[in-house]
Amino acid sequence: MASEPPAGTRVLIVEDETIIAMTAEDMLEEVGCKTVAVAANVDEALARAKDTEFDIALLDLNLGSENSLIVAQTLRDSGRRFLFATGYEGLPPGSGFDNAPVIAKPYRLDQLATAIAAALA
Repeated sequence: MASEPPAGTRVLIVEDETIIAMTAEDMLEEVGCKTVAVAANVDEALARAKDTEFDIALLDLNLGSENSLIVAQTLRDSGRRFLFATGYEGLPPGSGFDNAPVIAKPYRLDQLATAIAAALA
């Protein structure tokens, strides 16, 4: 693979669809990452951001009736890295995250690995 994250990279997955979260976990394991927690909504994600050690968070933009922008803001404010995953056309205008890394869903293994490696670089 062209670009892979460092072995042992710890990832927080924020994803409300169980099957997508499980697929992401499998993909991360395949590229040498370790899933340290999975959160399905904003409250869980904020709690895991506070009580879990991780190197990067993979944030599904849309979490049911919520979005993960507040989670991203919290992570950015604390200097932690993250990337968004969305099935839509990028982030909403005016989100304040114009330069944040975004991966389009459904993503492939190589896309996920490259996106994480780039966000950690």
